[in-house]
Amino acid sequence: MIQTITLPDLGEGLTESDLVEWTVAVGDTVALNQVVAEVETAKALVQLPSPFAGVVAELLVEAGSTVPVGAPLLTILVDAPVAAETAMAEPGATDAEHAEPLTSEEPSAAPERTAVLVGYGPLVEASARPRRRARSAAWSAAHAEPEAVHVALAGRPTGPRVLPPVRKLAHDLGVDLNRVAGTGKDGLITREDVLHVVSGDRTGDRTGARTAVAPDRTAPVVPRAASGTPRPQPAERPAPEAARERRIPVAGVRRQTAAAMVASAFTAPHASTSLTVDVTPSLELLDQLRADRAFAGHRLTILTLVAKAMTLALGRNPSLNARWDERAGEIVELGYVHLGIAAATPRGLLVPSIKDADCLRLAELADAIDALADAARAGRTTPADLAGGTITVTNIGVFGVDTGTPILVPGQAAILAMGAVRRRPWEFQDEIALRQIMTLSLSFDHRVVDGAEAARFLADVGGILARPGSVLTMV
Repeated sequence: MIQTITLPDLGEGLTESDLVEWTVAVGDTVALNQVVAEVETAKALVQLPSPFAGVVAELLVEAGSTVPVGAPLLTILVDAPVAAETAMAEPGATDAEHAEPLTSEEPSAAPERTAVLVGYGPLVEASARPRRRARSAAWSAAHAEPEAVHVALAGRPTGPRVLPPVRKLAHDLGVDLNRVAGTGKDGLITREDVLHVVSGDRTGDRTGARTAVAPDRTAPVVPRAASGTPRPQPAERPAPEAARERRIPVAGVRRQTAAAMVASAFTAPHASTSLTVDVTPSLELLDQLRADRAFAGHRLTILTLVAKAMTLALGRNPSLNARWDERAGEIVELGYVHLGIAAATPRGLLVPSIKDADCLRLAELADAIDALADAARAGRTTPADLAGGTITVTNIGVFGVDTGTPILVPGQAAILAMGAVRRRPWEFQDEIALRQIMTLSLSFDHRVVDGAEAARFLADVGGILARPGSVLTMV
């Protein structure tokens, strides 16, 4: 029986995903719950498992495509995967030696079924009554070579022969694989073929013939000198502009980030303020805590202290931990702090949040920040991690930047940017001394927060970093 696997609803109201890479190919035998593909939603990279064990009959979607929820992804032959494998190994075997689908004269023992993936929803019956099905090219092809399976099932040319990692590279570089001639076995497109097209060195058609780079006939002919000694030839002309451009498809996280930033910038009236702080006492405190055995195994950084200072300051300035409810015409102050941590990743900007950060001790907060950062870098951030943030901190100082004006995360009333910590001359105890200085920049939604409230919040955060002992007056 041929089973069809569709793209599941991954939650959070997402209606489509980008298929990043297939981890299986036509003719592969897959086990139950084996990962068959990776898809990128607007919020996370997700691995999709197979709800069936069997042989991959057809991949219905090209890697790099945007797929709506519920659309078919691939088909799997699940009747007798062992027999299918045997038939592939023994091309001369007859139909009588292997299990086969029912003919039009035999009633089907089970209805056709279309499955969503394991862990994402129930199996859905396509029909409540047994159905008759003639022996199809799909079943016959599943007992032949994998490439024949693809041709018979698809009913169309196989297209470029390319492995999933190379297909993803071409997708990322904006290369049309239909215009690349493969130099690998049987015309297989290799990584080098794709890179050569990007560099403008060579392109090809689908017949496998290379298209030579034509000489530039517009270049002036340099006459020889009277003495017969040739004059120096002009330097090699650079490649055309188009060959030196790189097109990056805007999809997944990048597309969602772009849309969110536009919506935020043109919906919430942004205002900003900044404060430069002597954080030398905070860095001295970090040194003391790192030497304390009670904090062994916990990675304490200036970001840890800023995050803790923010949760404490919000207790005194709740208007910063709020959202604007357009439909109800209300400001909703939140009695919990889900602290967003902005993370720059190869997939774009992600802002996972630490749930109930205000309830965590310093060591627990440090561990939570580390866990979120590791998951973001590894592409394991889940949609749940990326949802529900109430206020965000972004550390632009790691890039050597002193200050900036961050854009609000949609639905939040404030975002704090940490600048780089620099050793600068500073007034200290009525003298000029070299101190560790950092600038804090706060952007806020002026519908929710007025200037005085923003200033008090920023002053409280700065005060804690400049004088960690001042926390005793806040709790």
